[in-house]
Amino acid sequence: MDTLKYLQKRFALSKAGAKSFIIGVVACSLLNLCLMLPAIYIFLFLKDNNYSLVYYILIGLVFMVIMYFASVFQYRSVYTSVYHESAIRRIKLAETLRKLPLSFFGKKDLSDLTSTIMEDCTQLEHTFSHAVPQLFASAFTICLMAVGLFIFNWQLSLALFWVIPCAVLILVLSKKYLNKENSKEYIAKRSVSNNIQEGLETIQDIKAYNLDEQYLSTLNSSLDNYLKHLTKTELVAGTFVNSSVSFLKLGLASVILVGLHLVIQSEISLFTYIIFLVLGTRIYEPVIEVFNNLAALYYLDVRIKRITDMESMKIQTGKKEFNPKNYDIEFKDVDFSYEKNQQVIKNLSFIAKQGEITALVGPSGGGKSTVAKLAARFWDIDSGKILLGGVDISTIDPEAILKYFSMVFQDVVLFNTSVRDNIKMGNKNASDEDVEKVCKLSRCHEFIMKLPNGYDTVISENGDSLSGGERQRISIARALLKDAPIILLDEATASIDVDNETKIQEGLSRLIKNKTVLVIAHRTRTIENANKIIKIGAIN
Repeated sequence: MDTLKYLQKRFALSKAGAKSFIIGVVACSLLNLCLMLPAIYIFLFLKDNNYSLVYYILIGLVFMVIMYFASVFQYRSVYTSVYHESAIRRIKLAETLRKLPLSFFGKKDLSDLTSTIMEDCTQLEHTFSHAVPQLFASAFTICLMAVGLFIFNWQLSLALFWVIPCAVLILVLSKKYLNKENSKEYIAKRSVSNNIQEGLETIQDIKAYNLDEQYLSTLNSSLDNYLKHLTKTELVAGTFVNSSVSFLKLGLASVILVGLHLVIQSEISLFTYIIFLVLGTRIYEPVIEVFNNLAALYYLDVRIKRITDMESMKIQTGKKEFNPKNYDIEFKDVDFSYEKNQQVIKNLSFIAKQGEITALVGPSGGGKSTVAKLAARFWDIDSGKILLGGVDISTIDPEAILKYFSMVFQDVVLFNTSVRDNIKMGNKNASDEDVEKVCKLSRCHEFIMKLPNGYDTVISENGDSLSGGERQRISIARALLKDAPIILLDEATASIDVDNETKIQEGLSRLIKNKTVLVIAHRTRTIENANKIIKIGAIN
């Protein structure tokens, strides 16, 4: 495995990010070497002060200019590239999520996913801009300086550097334990996020059933657990890092004792002894930075693994171009399970023909909604085939399939924007007249006109400011506006009164003419005009 591939895998980087990382390490190494220029300046001054004051001023200015450009190069190579890579990482994660089957989202909650995209990426961004390149650069700089100093005087160099391998060993031996504690802290933190998210989503039920104290007790318990793990992780990491740093102090004591002995024995000059003493006060700063960054990298391992796991998940792929010869939907011996031991559909076969209404009936939890969503490739089946116009949909990109579907689900999703924009999501290019026409067909024009700003009224997220029936009618209007050749109606009129349902059915009858229609409903009158009824039963 070459260096670029190793860096991509180890740190969840793109190929460009891996190249930028290497440049960043070089830039940090140059800056570390430049930070030794003040010590070199003192060395030049003490070694030979026969030059004029102007000479030393010029040398000092040259050193300052070099340090300035090294700092600029380091900033641009590390910080700018890191934030660019962070943007690429977020986009890549978002694209991966967009192409994952809905079965993935059924196993994850909102706080879990947003924490990965936002918090984990932010932590990687911060650590890579302040720690990881500096870690490699510091290690390289130390090795380079050690080689030079050993050539200059091996006895004093040995006295200066013997503590570093011993201090590193302390941190290396602590890695397994630190990773274990970091994982516990990470899980505890996610638990807090999940509890907060759950409270926000179920606040109405919490208030309705007087569960405030119970909820707050659970939240406080998770907060206490997180605080306990956070304190322990910080304490453990700090103990190991500070132990390593304290061990480094023995190096300067070694230089003092060994150097003093060598000076007394006339094996080195007093000047050499002083130089090593000066270096001894500075040489360990990059080492200490390595130790601090190494602890940060251990903490980052949990987040890197999570991001790489998400990026490596199997996405739904297929041909981007899809023009079916007709819109018949055929299920052939289809089996489907959400989990290994939760089979929902078994050996299902039927044909929903274009121009006909096919009703799916059966007990609650029997898999009716699942069948409708499988037809649109919301999930991938375990075995069998689903054909659309004679083509296996597993070979077609889901986005290419969905443009042929209009859907109305029982659980209506509306967005925090105007009523008009919510409806036009079915057809972005529709005119205002088209929007008003479908709203009249779906019986929502009248209540929309009573809103403060009519069609331009901004409704709250998920339409909470509207009644269930009003939300569902807007959803039907959206489907009418899309006017796709395949219609999925999942309890489309469940929240609507009988009078309005009858009028909406008249509008829907225009929508479904010469189209493939899958209808799910518990009311007999909703499916009385169906051409075919398919019974979907729960699997025992």
